[in-house]
Amino acid sequence: MSTRAPAAARNSTRAPAVAARNLIKTYPGDVTALRGMDLGIEAGTVFGLLGPNGAGKSTTVKILTTLARPDSGTATVAGHDVLRHPDRVRRAIGVVAQKSGADPVATGRENLLLQGRLYGMRGAAVKRRADELLDRFDLADAGDRQVKGYSGGMQRRLDVALGLVHRPEVLFLDEPTTGLDPEARTAMWEEIARLAGDEGLTIVLTTHYLEEADRLAERIAIVDRGRIVVEGTPDELKGELRGDAVHMELRAGGDTGAVTTALTGLPGVHEVLVDGGRVSVRAEDGAAAVPVLLAALERAGAAVAAATVARPSLDDVYLRYAGRRFSEAESAEARPAAVPTPAGGTR
Repeated sequence: MSTRAPAAARNSTRAPAVAARNLIKTYPGDVTALRGMDLGIEAGTVFGLLGPNGAGKSTTVKILTTLARPDSGTATVAGHDVLRHPDRVRRAIGVVAQKSGADPVATGRENLLLQGRLYGMRGAAVKRRADELLDRFDLADAGDRQVKGYSGGMQRRLDVALGLVHRPEVLFLDEPTTGLDPEARTAMWEEIARLAGDEGLTIVLTTHYLEEADRLAERIAIVDRGRIVVEGTPDELKGELRGDAVHMELRAGGDTGAVTTALTGLPGVHEVLVDGGRVSVRAEDGAAAVPVLLAALERAGAAVAAATVARPSLDDVYLRYAGRRFSEAESAEARPAAVPTPAGGTR
């Protein structure tokens, strides 16, 4: 069951909570992290930036949170320009970075009180807010213990609480569940959904977990090699892929051209992508198509080691628009992408 929070009521005249235009960022060594990033995020929504490590997600967040400057391009957050008014942006946002910013030798409560005071909160107000957040994130019993004794899940919940102390308009969650065990990850998903639903926050979520983006985000932008390759709701993106996904592993590779020719044009087959020893197609009826596909590959001299059939997923969306599987993009050893042509071949 999806934990995605319901969208807030939308006002077409309301300015976007986050807007970016043609962001470009290059690091020393001629490493281009962003190649013209465009974003428009409506207020009160959960927006997911989905992509493998190194795709440009964290660089985008650093620019939007004033921690880095783009080489060119513009961006506003909560109506404030990140370059002209960085102080205003920082007052309007909460940030949960990949690595915890909590002081490990202080208690959870002390961390929350310090965070509040840094934002100008004083006296009873900051104490009430700290107590409220400790209760909300199920940390009340651990509030007076040193953070270095917290579990990974407890530390991440405290990190999110720290980002919320001053009641920001926009909350940035940069890989919020990296390193968590499945139980702690699920608990964090539920809390993020509650935050969006109960408080109407705009949440910008960066993640490399396909399931996380699918369950939490109302809209997703898939990022690859410093650019957005496609954007939409998870259901819209998956719905664009007609039929089933059929993935096949070849025993000993095979001639790419011959395999593509053998499969292209088969009845009920819409798309063909061949990348080394991996073949992916879209078929109207995946189960019925498998015998036909296997026979065609046998005639082409390509033996199949394994074949799977599945309904469209975000991995399939990524494959279609980025030209490679998500798992391959995650690996530093990934081969150059095979890009599908409109006719269903590769180039």
